[in-house]
Amino acid sequence: MNGSELAARVRARVAEEVRELGHVSLATVLVGDDPASHVYVGYKHKDCTEVGIESIDHRLPADASEAQVLALVRELNADDQVDGFIVQSPVPDQINEARVMEEIDPVKDVDGFSPVNVGRLWLGREGHISATPLGIMEILREYEVQLEGADAVIVGRSEIVGKPMAALLLRANATVTFCHTRTRDMAERTRKADLLVAAAGRAGLIQPEMVKPGATVVDVGITRTPEGLVGDVDKGVVEIAGLLTPVPGGVGPMTRAMLLENTVRAARARRGLLAFD
Repeated sequence: MNGSELAARVRARVAEEVRELGHVSLATVLVGDDPASHVYVGYKHKDCTEVGIESIDHRLPADASEAQVLALVRELNADDQVDGFIVQSPVPDQINEARVMEEIDPVKDVDGFSPVNVGRLWLGREGHISATPLGIMEILREYEVQLEGADAVIVGRSEIVGKPMAALLLRANATVTFCHTRTRDMAERTRKADLLVAAAGRAGLIQPEMVKPGATVVDVGITRTPEGLVGDVDKGVVEIAGLLTPVPGGVGPMTRAMLLENTVRAARARRGLLAFD
């Protein structure tokens, strides 16, 4: 399942929506000097430029206090020129990340991490949804994967991927099972899955014998190794699965594209063109 091609179409759609709206902006807040975070934020600004979204870059030092971060969040909440913003995770240890997420205006919370948006997701109401599971659902729709009545197994229970993924699959009438580090005999469960979402962050965790023949397998994991980037799914699974997202070129490009789409949705909501209930 080619996420790169689909992401290109999503970006084209977003670019057209940006032209219709006239001006859309995304702000990023980066606290500290985590190298991976610098790379991720750089990608987000590059993506914004490509589709015509104005990107606004805020950087705070690694020793910034929680009060400083919260003050900047409140400033961005009140700034009418900012449609959406993200606080890049992780933040330094002296900052309570959950407290920061609670402070973000839910309409501008394009990461979908605020408790309000998380609650809206589980209640089936309108709001922002984390970009990775949102992108996965786009991929599954693109490839016409049957979800109603399907047995779906999610390996990983993170707040960013696993849990919101479960909520979206439940909305689609799939039967959802979680596997995690405390699961006994994980392979017994994964072998029954019509849809297997691997989001544990452990390279090669899902081996061919753990996959039902013909299953749809979504590989969310990404680990840098001397041989290059690898996912949670062993490369031998390609011989077993009916459909499989590659790493790289699968879920990653869609995550980036859906953040842009969330930003446009935030702009529409702020202009009264979309109601967040």
